[in-house]
This record gives sequence, C-alpha cells and structure tokens, in this order.
Amino acid sequence: MTDVPWEPPLAGTETEHVLGALERLRTTFRWKADGLGAAGLSARLGASTLTLGGLLKHLALIEDYKIAAKFHDAPLTGWDDRDPDDDDWEFTSAADDEPDELYARYDDAVERSRAELAAALADGGLDRLSATAWPDGSRFSLRRIVFDLIEEYGRHTGHADLLREAVDGRTGEDPPPDWHPVSGRFVLPGA
Repeated sequence: MTDVPWEPPLAGTETEHVLGALERLRTTFRWKADGLGAAGLSARLGASTLTLGGLLKHLALIEDYKIAAKFHDAPLTGWDDRDPDDDDWEFTSAADDEPDELYARYDDAVERSRAELAAALADGGLDRLSATAWPDGSRFSLRRIVFDLIEEYGRHTGHADLLREAVDGRTGEDPPPDWHPVSGRFVLPGA
C-alpha cells in the first residue's frame, strides 16, 4: 500500500495492479481536467479539434461502453442524446455542454463503471467472459476490457497533459498527494 490513494500497490495481486493502474490514470486524467470553465474545457492546440471537454465526454462514453455495452451487453445509461451516426459526436458536442454537465457525466460514468467492474470481479474475476460474443462465438475476458480501458486512458491522459499545460500551465505526472477535485463530484479511489 502507498500513502497516495490512487497509486497502485507496490506488491499486490494481478487484479490489484491492473485496477490500481486504471485508477491512477483515471485520477491523473481527472486532475488534468479539473476546475476549468467553458473556455478552459474548449481550449485547443494548433489545428487539433481535441479539447479537455471533449475528452471528458469521450472517456465517460468509453467507461459506459466498455463495461455496460461491450462486457455486459446492456444498453448505455444516460446517452439518449448521443448521435450513433457521428463517430466524433462526444468530442464535437462537448462544446455545447456546460462544464458542470461534462464533469457530472464523466464522474457518474466512472462511478457506474467502478460498481459494475467490482460486481464482475466478484463474480469470476479477471477471467470472467463477456456476455457479448464475436460472430465466431469468442468472447472478451474482463481482463481484456480492463486493459482496453487502461490503454484508452493512457492515450488520452497524454492529450490532457498537453491541453492543460496550454490552458494554464498545470504540469506534472501525477496529482499532488493532497489533491481533491474542485469541480464535479469525482470520488478518489479508496474513498
């Protein structure tokens, strides 16, 4: 165990390590996006259309999609406004959302994902297979879903790092050890 709640254990089980890595990335991403108004969440770098608001909304959708839809084969919760024909919808539509809505959508999705992931782990661990099957009948393991989430967060936390530095100069690999969110209601791991 470490003194920082979002740090993975120094020596733990496979499950503790993969969940610890996911929580560290979730927390670092959320710190990078924290405390911004509409201008900060809409800031762009160069020709890129990527924004922190778009990343908040995209990762909220990914949290719901990977666990609810892809693993449990369940409908997405809270995405009635999604345009299924627009692959970039969450990125582009975020500019129309209020900051409080973006933070709430992300924080709610993480909360749902954590609960569904904990339930799936309790019912078969990382080897548990998804309800969703490929056309040939093969199914994803929960391990694969968690690693997909880690990969998604790794990519977008790097994007968030650059965007946040451009907004107000915030830099750093990890949140300060005493960090708590000032926007939304993100719950720190272990809290």
